[in-house]
Amino acid sequence: QVQLVESGGGLVQPGGSLRLSCAASGSIFSSNAMGWYRRAPGKQRELVARITSGGTTTYLDSVKGRFTISRDNAKNTVYLQMNSLKPEDTAVYYCNARSISGYEYWGRGTQVTVSS
Repeated sequence: QVQLVESGGGLVQPGGSLRLSCAASGSIFSSNAMGWYRRAPGKQRELVARITSGGTTTYLDSVKGRFTISRDNAKNTVYLQMNSLKPEDTAVYYCNARSISGYEYWGRGTQVTVSS
């Protein structure tokens, strides 16, 4: 049974926007911090944004001011709104949930391609 399901990836032109969604089970969503990671070709996987169960957010420096992470508790869903996209944002984006104990859940990933 899939516990994290991502959607919203695709092809977009530079300067455009995309919104990624990650649907989680209620038990996972309510008790875990949620985050988005990405891996670009030839690069290490990096944390893009994270939001705690209390709503505290953290962002990768290169996406600050452009990306916004949020969570909808009623829908058990975390979002990543990506604006002013750049070619260097091209990567596979992964949804992540992490408990206080350190146990992690991962989605399968969704491709984001920024190109003209």
